[in-house]
Amino acid sequence: MADPTRRRPPLQVIREGNPGKRPVPEGVVVPPAELTEPDWFELFADQAEGDQAEVNARCREVASREWRRVVPVLEHVAGIGLVDTSTLTDYCVCVARIDQCEREISAHGILMQGERGWQKNGATTIVSAYRSQLARYIGELGLSPSARGRLTPPEIGGDDDGVFD
Repeated sequence: MADPTRRRPPLQVIREGNPGKRPVPEGVVVPPAELTEPDWFELFADQAEGDQAEVNARCREVASREWRRVVPVLEHVAGIGLVDTSTLTDYCVCVARIDQCEREISAHGILMQGERGWQKNGATTIVSAYRSQLARYIGELGLSPSARGRLTPPEIGGDDDGVFD
């Protein structure tokens, strides 16, 4: 059953009808911008030694790959702008950390021998928190099929006397 408190996307209201005759929101438009990929070395420092240096290098690679995969699509579909850079950066960091935790769980198992016996690997708790945060980012950025239905795509072409021209 659908959440009765969640507002329906404008296209759904138009498709299913608007019995209350409330105005249908247009959506917010941000100025178009070319987003530049962040410096992943700042977030995943190269100062670490040994295994941590390899982990940070992998995190940089995963975050960069995710940025290059998602940003072109979002620029076209969702009309993201400079104001969305920090959200996108956090999304990519979240994906990289999930990858890091999953590799830790794969290497050492879900349960680990501790001083009091078998205990849950700490990475399982961390990855759970990152996954719930990732779900929020997916909803905010319109990266799932249901979230894309709530987005209003930017108009391509059209008149040249727009707000940001």
